[in-house]
Amino acid sequence: MPPPPPDEARVLGGRPSQPGTTETDNRLLAALPREELDRLRPALETVHLGLKEEFYAEGKPLEHVWFPHRGVASLLNRVPEGRAVEFATTGNEGFIGVQVLLGAESMPSMAFAQIPVTASRMEAGAFRAALGVNPSFHALLLRYTMALLNQVAQNAACNRAHPIEERCARWLLMTHDRVNGDRHFPLTQEFLAQMLGVRRASVSVAEAMLQKAGLIRYTRGTMTVLDREGLEAASCPCYGVLRAEFDRLLP
Repeated sequence: MPPPPPDEARVLGGRPSQPGTTETDNRLLAALPREELDRLRPALETVHLGLKEEFYAEGKPLEHVWFPHRGVASLLNRVPEGRAVEFATTGNEGFIGVQVLLGAESMPSMAFAQIPVTASRMEAGAFRAALGVNPSFHALLLRYTMALLNQVAQNAACNRAHPIEERCARWLLMTHDRVNGDRHFPLTQEFLAQMLGVRRASVSVAEAMLQKAGLIRYTRGTMTVLDREGLEAASCPCYGVLRAEFDRLLP
């Protein structure tokens, strides 16, 4: 079933996670000088957000920022017709809560777990205080913000210029990257249609083409990547552009 609209989604903000990942599974935190990471650690709490649990909601105060260790977050805006459409995704290469870095207290957008997320969570006030005394931390977050803005711009161009099957391949590749190469991840056609801003019938046709080519297998809400190299060949060039930009800007 598709993700609930923002006013129906659960705004849980995460719950304590079981052991298994650490803050250094996040690329930004892992790249920090040891002394800066040690200063941040007392303010970091490891939490887990299940499928469709929200990080933040439209117009609501931003109380935390999150540094994913594993999983995928979708960033969405709601259009006048009432549908929520994805404009970017975030995984362990970045953080959720760029708005707090830029001085905002709320946003007309939402973010939720597209694939269940384990993350280091920091209270927004502690985050703002940390920016002033941890220069490497601040600089890394600004570089990630640039990479995120590049992703938003590239996604907008891609959605306008490229056919649905190529966009579908790009989206699957980006999700595959964020689940640490796991071949299987949960996904429904309704959900993918919402993420791509198209009708479910269009997604069904695109998935059938990729499946017939032996690149993926889709059964009972689970997506399996069978041929990663083939999926990259089937994607539009935007996947390569985005990956190169993230590698250029981030450690």
